[in-house]
Amino acid sequence: MEVGKRLIRVDAVDKAAGRAKYTDDLIPRPHLVAKLLHSTIANGRVKSIHTEEAARLPGVVKIVTCFDVPAHQYPTPGHPWSVEAAHQDVSDRRLLTDRIRYYGDDVAAVVAEDEVSAQRALKAIRVEYEEYEPLLTPEAAMAPGARAVHDECPDNILRHMDLRTPMPPESGFQSVEDVLACDSYLQFEGRYATQMVQHCHIEPAVSYAYMEGGRIVVVSSTQIPHIVRRVCGQALGIPWGDIRVIKPYIGGGFGNKQEVLYEPLNAFLTRAVGGRCVKLELTREEVFENTRSRHAISFDVKAAVDKDGTIMARWCRAVSNQGSYASHGNAIVANAITAFRQLYPDRLGHHSEAYTVYTNLPAPGAMRGYGIPQANFAVECMMDDMALKFGLDPYRFRLQNLMPLGYVDPFNGITCHSTGLRECMEKGRAFIHWDELREKYENQTGPVRRGVGMAVFSYKTGVWPISLETASARMVLNQDGSVQLQLGATEIGQGGDTVFTQMAAESIGFPSARVHIVSFQDTDTAPFDTGAYASRQTYVTGMAIKQTGEAFKRKLLDYASELLERPAEELDVRDGEIVDAGTGALVLTLHDLAQEAFYSFRHSVHIAAETTHQCRDNTFAFGCCFAEVEVDVPLGKVKVLRIVNVHDSGRLINPQLAEAQVHGGMSMGLGYALSEEMKFDGKGRLLNGNLLDYKLPTAMDHPELTALFVETEDPSAPFGNKALGEPPAIPVAPAVRNALLHATGVAVNTLPLSPQKLVEAFARAGLLS
Repeated sequence: MEVGKRLIRVDAVDKAAGRAKYTDDLIPRPHLVAKLLHSTIANGRVKSIHTEEAARLPGVVKIVTCFDVPAHQYPTPGHPWSVEAAHQDVSDRRLLTDRIRYYGDDVAAVVAEDEVSAQRALKAIRVEYEEYEPLLTPEAAMAPGARAVHDECPDNILRHMDLRTPMPPESGFQSVEDVLACDSYLQFEGRYATQMVQHCHIEPAVSYAYMEGGRIVVVSSTQIPHIVRRVCGQALGIPWGDIRVIKPYIGGGFGNKQEVLYEPLNAFLTRAVGGRCVKLELTREEVFENTRSRHAISFDVKAAVDKDGTIMARWCRAVSNQGSYASHGNAIVANAITAFRQLYPDRLGHHSEAYTVYTNLPAPGAMRGYGIPQANFAVECMMDDMALKFGLDPYRFRLQNLMPLGYVDPFNGITCHSTGLRECMEKGRAFIHWDELREKYENQTGPVRRGVGMAVFSYKTGVWPISLETASARMVLNQDGSVQLQLGATEIGQGGDTVFTQMAAESIGFPSARVHIVSFQDTDTAPFDTGAYASRQTYVTGMAIKQTGEAFKRKLLDYASELLERPAEELDVRDGEIVDAGTGALVLTLHDLAQEAFYSFRHSVHIAAETTHQCRDNTFAFGCCFAEVEVDVPLGKVKVLRIVNVHDSGRLINPQLAEAQVHGGMSMGLGYALSEEMKFDGKGRLLNGNLLDYKLPTAMDHPELTALFVETEDPSAPFGNKALGEPPAIPVAPAVRNALLHATGVAVNTLPLSPQKLVEAFARAGLLS
C-alpha cells in the first residue's frame, strides 16, 4: 500500500540542496528587463504621458504606454473557462490602463537592457492626470452620486445575491424575518469584520517571455499554466495555441498565483521587441500593491435560538470590498455566505445576502480558504457570543447544531458524504483539557488573564457544481519497467508531486520509487488540468490518476497475458511485478515486459494510458481549532500558549505532508488573528507594503503547533481523501478571539486583535483604571 505512507517528498533533496530550478534560475542570458510605471493617484484618468526624455536614455529598448496596447478587456482569475456566458468571469482588465482605479495602477512599461536603465527611464516619464475623489469603502462607493469605478457598473455593486431557504409549511412562519421577530425564541444580533491581508509567499510574481517559431513562450511562476495560456490569448487577441506556457518549481502561491496578472503584458512586450526574451519580475512592494490579497468582508448577522439551544433561523448580510477590479468577482463572498449557512443548518430557515462592491483600493482575489476564513470568523464568534448571552456551553451548543451526515445544501446540492467532526471536537477538547480550563479561568481579575477558545469549520472540496471540474493524467511505460507520470496539475510547494506519485503507485500496483513524475508543466505536452486551487487536486486530479492507473494496469496485464499465454484475469501487478493473482508468485518482471514491449520483433507496443475525469461530485472536509491564550490587559497583548488543529480530511495520502500542511495553515491563521493588516491612507496609498512594516509573525511569535487527525473514508473520493490544503488556515483566528473572550469577557469583533484595538476595547469595558 503506497497511499497512507509517510513518504519523503520526491522533491525534498533537490530543494534542500539548492538544485531545484525556479523561474528566475532558468532565464536565458542575456535578456531584457521590463519595469512598470504605476499611477500616483487612486481614481482618475491619464490625460497624457510624455516618454521622449526616457526613450533617449542609454539602454532603453522600448516604452509602451496605456495608449499603445490592444483594447481587449480580459478576465484575470484562475477559473475554468466556460462556453456558457453566465459562468465566465468579468472581463474588466487591460494590459495597461488610462482609467486609473487604484493607487499604483499600471499605466506604462519600460523594456531595457538592464534593471538600472529601466528604473532610470521610469523616473524620466511624466504623466498628467485628471484626478477624482477616491472611494475606499463599500459604503462610500454605494452612496448616492458616487462616481462609477467601472462605467458598466454605475452603482459600483458588481453583484448582489439574495438566497432564502423555504420555510416549512407546518412552522406557521412566512419568512426568516418572522422567526427573527418572534418572542418565543432567544434573539441575537451582531456585526463582525475582517481585514485585507497579503499572501507573503517567498518567491515574488515573476515571468519571462520570448518568441520561438512564431509562437510566444511564457515561463511563469503560476498555479494555473493552462489557464495562463488561455488568458494570454484573450488579452492579445490571438489564437490560444499561439501561446506556450511553462511552469517550473514555485516558491509559494497560496492563491495569489491563481491570477493571470502580468503574463499577458509580458507576452505583449516580447512581441513588441521582436521576440527577444523579456523578464518581468515584481518587487516585494509591487507584490503587495499590484497583485492580490484576501478580501475585507463585513458581516451583519441575526439569529433565533430556542430555549434548548437549537438554532432555528439566521440572517446574514455580507459586504465584500472588491477594490478596483473584479478579479474573482462575487465568488469569494458567495463562498463565504455559503459556508456561513452550511456549518450549522438552521432548523426553520436561512436568509443570506451578499454584496461585492468596487472601490479604489487594490483588488483582492483568491487566498487560502477563498472566503471561508472571513465567514468562519463571523459564524464562530457569533456562536460564542450567543452561548455567552444565552447561558449555553459553547462546546455543547456547537455539537447540538452541527451539520449531520447526509446533509444536502439546498442551493447547490453539495452533500456531506462523510464526517468525523464530532470526533475531531472530542480529540481537541481532550488535548487542550477544555472542561478543566474553562472552569479554572472563569471570572478572573488582575492585569494578566488566561482563557481557552475553540472554533470548528466545514470546507467543500473543489469547485463543482459552481464551476467545471476536470483533470487529465498520462502514464507512459519506460524501458526499464518504471512509469512516467505526466499531469497538468501543479506542485506549488504543498507536496502535490509526492501525493500524486503515491496515488499513481497505488492505482497501478507499483512501489512509489518506480513512478517518475514530471514536475514542470508545459502546456504543449502536459495533459489538461485547471491547476492548483480550491484544495481540488487530490480529489479531482486524484481521480484522473486512479482511473488512468487502472487503465495502464489493464494494458500491462493484457500484454503480459499475450507473452505468457495466460488469461489476464489470472494475473496481477504487485510491487511493480507481474504475479499470479491467486498465489502472488512472480511470473514476469516489469523490466522484462518493458524490454519485450519496446524491442520485440514479434509485437512492439509502447504502453501508455491517458484519461480525463470530469468531477460531478463534491464533499465536505471538517475540523476544529482549540487555543489557550494569555492576555496582558494593560498592554493589549495576546500570547498564544497552546494551539491544536484537528482535521477530518478523509483518508490521509501522506500523513507527514498532511501534518506539514496543517502547521503552515495554523501559522497563517495566527498572523491573520493577531497582527497582519494592509493599511491605507485617505488617498488610497498602501502604507505598509513591505515585509518590515507588514507585521508577519516570525518563529519567535509561535507556540508549539499541534496537528491531529480523524481519518474517515469518503465514498466520493478516489482514495477516501478530502480537502486539506486550505482548511488549516480557517479556524485559528476565531479560536484565538474566543479564548480572548473567555479570558476577559470582552468581545472584539474585528481582526486583527492588535494591541491598540484591544487596549481601546478593554478601556471601554472598564478593565483599565
